[in-house]
Amino acid sequence: MKNIRLRTPFLMTIAIAFGAVTLLGYFIKIPIITTLRAVLLHWAAILAAVALVIGVLNLLRVHWEKFKKGSSDSFYSLILVISLLITLAISVIFGLTSAFSIWIFNYILIPVEASLVAVLAVALVYTLTRMFSRKVSAINFLFALTVLFILAATATLSWMDFPLARDLRDWVSQVWSLAGARAILIGIALGAIATGLRVLIGADRPYEG
Repeated sequence: MKNIRLRTPFLMTIAIAFGAVTLLGYFIKIPIITTLRAVLLHWAAILAAVALVIGVLNLLRVHWEKFKKGSSDSFYSLILVISLLITLAISVIFGLTSAFSIWIFNYILIPVEASLVAVLAVALVYTLTRMFSRKVSAINFLFALTVLFILAATATLSWMDFPLARDLRDWVSQVWSLAGARAILIGIALGAIATGLRVLIGADRPYEG
């Protein structure tokens, strides 16, 4: 406990100093600060890559242990381990832009992503029914109308294939949906800024754990 207390001010000083140098490097064009900022960002990228490798190794270990225990869903863990190892081997041996890697991307990753989007559509319809079973309001009705219109318009149905429907669908997807996505990104950015400021002033100390 005593070692942790002695170590905390030192770690906090390093974290605040590095964070301040990185932040000032974006606003003050002093060569030494700009150089230090670039070095710190390179270190952060390397550490993030190492953390990713550790995360992948931990994923392999967890699912391999799960497979060895013979649980009810151990078969899926084995599939995940084999798929990860095969994909990694192909990417390392042949390269990320090789024909094999492109085939995996086009015929495995993209169909999986499309399936997840299809599941999202089903989840939206299910949410709709739950909403109307609990409470009927103007907001719920507007949400239901938007969901049904987008689903019908993007399903390439013949009776929805006319200029007004296409224009309205594009307007909803490019204006309202894009505005919502940007609002989410702004919220994430503000949350990251707030977290960074809390670390800079010493209110949050993630390095103590």
